[in-house]
Parts: sequence; C-alpha cells; structure tokens
Amino acid sequence: QVQLVESGGGSVQAGGSLKLSCVYSEHTYGTKCIGWFRQAPGKEREGVAGLYISGDSTFYADSVKGRFTISQDNAKKNTVYLQMNSLKPEDTAMYYCAAALGPCGLGQQWYNYWGQGTQVTVSS
Repeated sequence: QVQLVESGGGSVQAGGSLKLSCVYSEHTYGTKCIGWFRQAPGKEREGVAGLYISGDSTFYADSVKGRFTISQDNAKKNTVYLQMNSLKPEDTAMYYCAAALGPCGLGQQWYNYWGQGTQVTVSS
C-alpha cells in the first residue's frame, strides 16, 4: 500500500500562484512515478503532470506546459511538488496526486494509489 496526502490548495486570483505538496509512503517494491491529476465539477479527471522518481524525468499536459512545474524534494524524502504559476479560472479543480509502481503517463490507468485531493479555486 502507498498512502498519499496532498496539501497546499486554496483560493487565488487569476495570474496568481500556488504550490501543492504530495507526501507519499514508500511501497515495498518501490514507487516509480508520481502524477498529478485534476477534476473539475462535471468533468473527467485529467492528468496534469508526472515525474519519474529515479532520474527526475517529467511530463506535462499541453494545457499546463510552461506554467506548472513538478519536482521532488531531494532533502525531504517522498515529497513531490506541483508549482502552479499564471493560474487561470479554468485551472479550478480538485487536485490529486497518485503513485505508480511501474511505467506511467498522463492516463489514470498507470496509477495504483491515489490521495484524497486538495481544492484549487482560481477567480477571475
């Protein structure tokens, strides 16, 4: 089992920034990848960004490229961040982090464990 806890959500005005944190427990066989997803009311959950724990390789949805940055804290083990800049009202959603034990991408099918989410609200 991997437990994940997100934090850092809140309400900001358009153009503002937020930094989300995901703290996860380690799996016996090792967590290979952490992803960030979001789900707005009435919409499907979509992948936002992902990071391979070993090697720091990252990937992003087109809608957030250049604005969001996923990273891990090399000092604090098992912590991944999502820095969100230039926020837009359409970024409003519940944000979730998820852990994959194998290869991963922006699709939900790659991930085995999920956190409870943190709400991000961007006002115009």
